[in-house]
Amino acid sequence: MSIHDGHRKRMKEEFLHHGLEGLPDHQALELLLFYSRLQGDVNPLAHLLIREFGSLAGVLDATVEQLMAVPGVGENTAVLLKLVTALGNRYQLARADLGEIINTSRDLWELFNPYFFGARNEMIYLACLDAKHKLLGIRKLGEGIVNAAEITGRRVTEVALAMNSSVVVLAHNHTSGIATPSREDVATTRYLHELLERVSVELWDHVILVEGDMVSLRESGMMGG
Repeated sequence: MSIHDGHRKRMKEEFLHHGLEGLPDHQALELLLFYSRLQGDVNPLAHLLIREFGSLAGVLDATVEQLMAVPGVGENTAVLLKLVTALGNRYQLARADLGEIINTSRDLWELFNPYFFGARNEMIYLACLDAKHKLLGIRKLGEGIVNAAEITGRRVTEVALAMNSSVVVLAHNHTSGIATPSREDVATTRYLHELLERVSVELWDHVILVEGDMVSLRESGMMGG
């Protein structure tokens, strides 16, 4: 075992017993770099990255291109560093709101806004609730098919029933930056409202989000039924 192997083993054991508590940023980064640079001393690279980008947060916020411009950083290392923040965001979205009670449009804004932050394409999500409006989960239905009622209807019904939902809320974004519902939005909402009633599921709301704004079709009196 080389001196570097012994150092890696000690750092891994330290993390397993105590987590990152007590480790300076460069050592936390060094620990991560073990998994893209399987041999050798990565401590100098960890220091170099933090000097280059100013902080651990700066390293993790850098683009793949910026990271690969640093000597010693290859594609595998750059992808690993970007994967850390992407997985962290995914983890927060997956866990943060399960069990939350959804009763107001403000609740819906706080629930859905993270899913559409920075989105460049129109996307559709479905929040599945129980009879007491407790959140069971959120599922992505697709992209760019907001006004295709026959496709959306089939998918919405499948997801709602699979999640044992009593109530659902549909959400999508307008990339135009204007949250005003279109005729297609209203027509799709009313179609889904009637379709879901047939399987004893209530479409409680359909919300449209843009950066900094949201329109509730329920509050706007556009749900039908």
